Amino acid sequence: MTRSAVLTPTSAPTRRAGLLWGLLGVTAFSFTVPFTRVAVEGLDPLFIGAGRAVVAAVLAALALAITRQALPTARQWARLAIVAGGVVAGFPILTSFALTTAPASHGAVVIAILPAATAVMVVLRTQERPTRSFWVFAALGAIAAVGFAGLQGGGFAGVTWSDLLLFAAVLAAAIGYAEGGLLARELGSWQTVSWALVLASPVMVTLTAVSVVHAPPYGTAVQWLAFGYLGVISMFLGFFAWYRGLAIGPMAQVSQVQLVQPVMSILWAAVILHEHITWPTILGGIAVIGCAGLAIRTRTRA
Repeated sequence: MTRSAVLTPTSAPTRRAGLLWGLLGVTAFSFTVPFTRVAVEGLDPLFIGAGRAVVAAVLAALALAITRQALPTARQWARLAIVAGGVVAGFPILTSFALTTAPASHGAVVIAILPAATAVMVVLRTQERPTRSFWVFAALGAIAAVGFAGLQGGGFAGVTWSDLLLFAAVLAAAIGYAEGGLLARELGSWQTVSWALVLASPVMVTLTAVSVVHAPPYGTAVQWLAFGYLGVISMFLGFFAWYRGLAIGPMAQVSQVQLVQPVMSILWAAVILHEHITWPTILGGIAVIGCAGLAIRTRTRA
């Protein structure tokens, strides 16, 4: 059996490489919200959230078997369970249900709070200590995302169940990203997401079967293609680049690259779904992107 290379912050490529890998992963993820919105028009949200993980788990198991990866240790399995709960189960299922009613552009901006949440989880799990200016800009980006959700709902009292589901999805993903970034330094980037998918597969297969029995999946060719993208790219290949970027680090800064994701997703929502993009949506996207750029430019304290 071969053993995965261990990545450490000191032996990894340059900081710029980490940002570029992170951006590649974010570009892949940016289609997730609009394609989920396409898929839920005809397919059950539980089937989409769990079924895409099953598709990715099959690919992951094949990759792990072909390359004969060494099994993780008992402690690593426990940490992989955290990754699986956050990014394999929590985020996909919660966003699938949220996007049955929320427009893709709205969901994209609300999810923009994810980088700030990831940075908090990274600090809680590592010795990284971002500068004060980093926290200022990350907090401003989060405030812009939350404020956008409130304004779109007619005020903070108008925050909907879809918004609450999206915020819960953000928390789940932030925990999974932070733990996955650390594990990627030990197991490798694609190995981390692959083992997490395999670990979660019994539960996700069960949920998929329940969904099929309750609401047999019938969709158009376009809806099935969107589902295929979610399973192969969003749930599997996109994480190769994303966890690679987080492993190179610094994780708190690489995580902020994800603030460009809402603008990309809003663009795809306009092009693919023909959603009408309002000025509040555009201004909200500009605000979080500006904060992302400023946060990334800050340096991490020793």
